[in-house]
Amino acid sequence: MTNATSRRTRTALILGASRGIGLETVKQYRADGWRVIATVRTQEAAQALQALGAETHVLDLTDANAVAGLAWKLDGEALDVAIYVAGIYGPRTQGATPVSQADFDAVMHTNVWAPMGVLPAVLPMVEAGHHVAGGADEAGGVLAVISSRMGSIGDMTGNGGWLYRASKAAVNAVLRGVSIDAKNATCLTFHPGWVQTDMGGAGAAITPQESVAGIRRVIAGATRADNGGFRNYDGSVIEW
Repeated sequence: MTNATSRRTRTALILGASRGIGLETVKQYRADGWRVIATVRTQEAAQALQALGAETHVLDLTDANAVAGLAWKLDGEALDVAIYVAGIYGPRTQGATPVSQADFDAVMHTNVWAPMGVLPAVLPMVEAGHHVAGGADEAGGVLAVISSRMGSIGDMTGNGGWLYRASKAAVNAVLRGVSIDAKNATCLTFHPGWVQTDMGGAGAAITPQESVAGIRRVIAGATRADNGGFRNYDGSVIEW
């Protein structure tokens, strides 16, 4: 650790920041003085984030060429935190009900295939970042995926929204696979809680502010011993 390193502006990359948890994550990191880079799908969303002081890139994370372009633009960055937030729910089925190929393709492309393309591209940048552990600045940042407790197989007691469940179980495996390649970075997958977003609904248990604050606390306290873990937003361990 050097004094220059400990004083430098921290950098976070938020992948999927147009609304909900992603937007709130940008707000909180910016409020704490971080440099924030964010991806969104529309120019309107980009303008809203730019008003918060974020650097924005407009792209569809399911477009492999656009992701390759993003990796080229970010080449050489040192990311202290990178969080993949983008996700869709798909059909709100009850029971083990067949789903259409169109629904399967849409959910799996956004929730699984996109992270499989983005996370390996971002990992070297997170390896070049830093995190604070025990008051010391350590090599390697934190790479996180916003998943869901619904992706836990060991904790599965219902089968509503089973396409979404399957996609989140799969992205958990994706994150775990990336964590094996990580040499310095700490990779985590999160259940954000039942959050009052477009997906969670107005009657959900917690606000985006509470969810993001919790996730950020866990990220801030993470060490390499946590690499590859599945955590609730309050830090408690969730079984796979």
